[in-house]
Amino acid sequence: MKMPLFGKKHDSDKKNNKEGDIRRKYEFKETLGTGAFSEVVLAEDKTNRGKYYAVKCIDRQGLRGKEEALDNEIQVLRRLSHPNIVKLLDVFDDKSHVYLIMELVTGGELFDRIVEKGSYTEKDASLLIKQVLEAVDFMHERGVVHRDLKPENLLYYSADPDSKIMISDFGLSKMEDSGIMATACGTPGYVAPEVLAQKPYGKAVDCWSIGVISYILLCGYPPFYDENDAMLFQQILKAEFEFDSPYWDDISESAKEFIRKLMCKDPNLRNTCKQAIAHPWISGNAALDKNIHASISAQLKKNFAKTKWKQAYNAAAVIRQMKKLAFTKDDAN
Repeated sequence: MKMPLFGKKHDSDKKNNKEGDIRRKYEFKETLGTGAFSEVVLAEDKTNRGKYYAVKCIDRQGLRGKEEALDNEIQVLRRLSHPNIVKLLDVFDDKSHVYLIMELVTGGELFDRIVEKGSYTEKDASLLIKQVLEAVDFMHERGVVHRDLKPENLLYYSADPDSKIMISDFGLSKMEDSGIMATACGTPGYVAPEVLAQKPYGKAVDCWSIGVISYILLCGYPPFYDENDAMLFQQILKAEFEFDSPYWDDISESAKEFIRKLMCKDPNLRNTCKQAIAHPWISGNAALDKNIHASISAQLKKNFAKTKWKQAYNAAAVIRQMKKLAFTKDDAN
């Protein structure tokens, strides 16, 4: 049975609901990012010094009327324990805020890392997408639809060159058993045609978004673009996109076929995560090893100039703060 966070408190919950409890357990450090009604703060565990978390602090005032959405996000996160999904570790609440204690990921954003790399190939893109597909397949098996998959929600776990990729931000995610999904939500440019057509939809919307992300990872620009949202939506509704020359000339036919099967207009004919994982571009040796870094990084810089201040979780700020903490620690020694 689903227990509402904002309903009647149970005795077993009391330890997490006393005002000030969170400050006894965690020392709040710098702000990592801000959203409309929340901020994400770097916090150190007082009982395990040197262990850091990201705490999402949600203002109760701004939450009014949206309690169910937060309750849903918490229920979803509690259901998901996967190596490529950012974990929810604990929940606290007091009179003014609800606090989500999240696993801290410190490796930065997907596009930033690609631009910084000296070399980047189709094979690299294939390995990235494989991780995303496996995590989303895990979610789908548990009846969860993310509904807002986009590059900004894909973060590297650590600064390690071979770091895994993590899916974050489940604010718009939904459990399939919570009723028919027909609400238009998500980020323009990554949203599936059936969502814009205001038809009932399901897990296939995530597969479409993974197709869009795969497209961008292989050319550095989005498959659909228009300054005018209405025109952008018309493009998406038709599901017509091109593999333009010269940007796609060095990309394999297998990669293009993989994308077409995910960005198929009819959700019933669209590849599922399992089908996409089985595609030769992911599971075989079809992804090419040719270095396409120069072209991709130039396009990413041109097409994805950051508006980082709008992000509730600013990956660049996390990296800065962790470097500062490491530097302070070295100084102390």
